[in-house]
Amino acid sequence: MAQAETHHTLPAPTFDDTPHLLIVISPYYKDIADNLLAGAKAAITASGATYDVAEVPGALEVPIAIRLACNSDKYQGYVALGCIIRGETTHYETVCNDSSRGLAELGLQGLCIGNGILTVENRKQAEVRADHTGLNKGGGAAEAALHLIKLNNRFNKPTKGIGFKPASENIILAGETDGNKTA
Repeated sequence: MAQAETHHTLPAPTFDDTPHLLIVISPYYKDIADNLLAGAKAAITASGATYDVAEVPGALEVPIAIRLACNSDKYQGYVALGCIIRGETTHYETVCNDSSRGLAELGLQGLCIGNGILTVENRKQAEVRADHTGLNKGGGAAEAALHLIKLNNRFNKPTKGIGFKPASENIILAGETDGNKTA
């Protein structure tokens, strides 16, 4: 059973500048979503970061909402939360695959996303995974986003502008042409 399994977890990252995250959640299964959200909020708060919450109707809308929010430049990371429980039709596979693929594509485009969308066979599995005092998959998703933000800060230096140097950096000093001294 998943509860008996142990996994290594990285220590929580620390930040010089406080990151601001967006938690995007589908409350389709409200009780499960509430537990996922409690875990995510606690993990973000414990790291010293801040967050906003946005609700969407279902798991398929989570990546779309994150994509819309990234246009604001307000958030350094995103936490995707929701639950998909297998039903009697193939809709389960569609929702699982498409929501996961959408989040993966956004991540490969450079967004820092922790995926806490549960994909389970039954309600009991969801309850165990969402419990913020147990497996705490909401907290785990928030911590994943925080670790990606930390890596992003490490690997990407902030830029000044978009592809252009300020005019003050283009000044050619007397005796130089294009940065090379003349005789």
